Amino acid sequence: MSTEVIIDGHSLDLDQIERVAHEEATVAIAPEARRRVEASRLTIERVIERGASVYGVNTGFGRFSDVVIPPEDVVRLQRNLIVSHAAGAGEPFPVPVVRAMILLRANALALGHSGVRPVVIETLVGMLNRGVHPVVPQKGSLGASGDLAPLAHLALVALGLGEAYHGGRRSPGAEAMATAGLRPLTLEAKEGLALINGTQTMTAVAALTLAAAGRLLILADASGALTLEALQGIPLAFDPRLQAVRGHPGQEASARRLRGMLEGSQLVTRPGELRTQDAYALRCMPQVHGASGDAIDYATAVVLREANAATDNPLVFPDDEAVISGGNFHGQPVAIAMDLAGIALAELGSISERRVERLVNPQLSGLPAFLTRNGGLNSGLMLAQYTAAALVSEDKILASPASVDSIPSSANQEDHVSMGTIAARKAAEILTNVQTVLAIELLCAAQAVDLAVEARSPAGGAGGTADAVGGRPEELLGRGTRALYQQVRGRVPGLQDDRVLAGDIEAIRSGITAGRDHSWWAAVGIDPAGPE
Repeated sequence: MSTEVIIDGHSLDLDQIERVAHEEATVAIAPEARRRVEASRLTIERVIERGASVYGVNTGFGRFSDVVIPPEDVVRLQRNLIVSHAAGAGEPFPVPVVRAMILLRANALALGHSGVRPVVIETLVGMLNRGVHPVVPQKGSLGASGDLAPLAHLALVALGLGEAYHGGRRSPGAEAMATAGLRPLTLEAKEGLALINGTQTMTAVAALTLAAAGRLLILADASGALTLEALQGIPLAFDPRLQAVRGHPGQEASARRLRGMLEGSQLVTRPGELRTQDAYALRCMPQVHGASGDAIDYATAVVLREANAATDNPLVFPDDEAVISGGNFHGQPVAIAMDLAGIALAELGSISERRVERLVNPQLSGLPAFLTRNGGLNSGLMLAQYTAAALVSEDKILASPASVDSIPSSANQEDHVSMGTIAARKAAEILTNVQTVLAIELLCAAQAVDLAVEARSPAGGAGGTADAVGGRPEELLGRGTRALYQQVRGRVPGLQDDRVLAGDIEAIRSGITAGRDHSWWAAVGIDPAGPE
């Protein structure tokens, strides 16, 4: 089991979110957070005692905010809120996303501005630690007034309602909670609203997407470097002096990684040796990959702020016993950030597909058409490029921003919404497509390297594998690309005759989607910064 993650409302990072989501690390509440939560709850109780009318505590919700609820109905009000707002649709979120949602909601409550009792957070933490994972439909959030529908489905299980996955099966929420030894909550004033009035669905999807996107940036450079070698490209374009006079940090980081991956390569060339300069898909990798990296860095900073923010309404400030209604639930920061992240990821796929085309097109590569030794009888990797092109085309549609749209709700009380969860879900889908496109590039690049090495050998063009004619790609590749090539060849053998390509693509993609500590990433990430 991974090291325990302590939530205090302030310090969650992507690594911790991934460990809880994917590795089921245990979670505990920091003592200082518990003290803040207790003080916040005491403030709510004093407000109720004074008979003040406070939104969400003793009033209706949304358009019904002016309807005062009598004291005897306050508990029923909170339960009704959860039940009525569980109106999601579509396939359920994967369990890791749901775990991230629970973690983020508990962390937000731990800030001590939500007015809940400690038992509410303890119940959420108990669900994480005992593997009770609510069934949460993916669709239905407008991303303002928070992620109301998906968070209501999450909260249902905490109340012993809804459905959950537990012990490898899907069962009623009450059964899952009982089997796990957890007691369902009975909500008190403000607590139902505190559970669902936040951005934790969009932020959970965003955080997991961005964590994987950070690794994908490194892989895009590594894959592009292997392609550059297969095509005997010119790495002088990655000279640090060129990057420095422009000054974009992402560009400089990408060029630094490319130089590190290619260090020691015997397949690259100098200007004028084969050509004066390379096409943009090779020469401009630092500029394109780097721009995506800068965008992903920005999105990550936004999402980490949101992961450690108080996002429900109203918020409680115990120091002066203030309860203030506002709009921290509005998902616009995350919506814009994830639209940008989706565009950035789509561009990584777009330029990768152009490199694939250069690999399989004999007029551009100088290699056998579609990277097969017996073209005509064999089609080789022809359809791999088709698939990459289809995914890139799909990403162009998915990259259209969601955050510029808004449909008013709640009788126009909630008259501008963020669509942030849609933006995050789209970015996650683009990520999946780009992972596959890069898998295709690696498949093609490794095959092209085999053919390029074969052509350089004394028996070049005689057929068979590179090893069969006395050449070994590992002896000619760069320091980093050598490790990457070995990872690919450890999963997929070189292509001799036609075979089903879907299995090859998936075998490589499974490495790309593996956890951050997997051997794949250890190989790809060998000193990813590279030498200066």
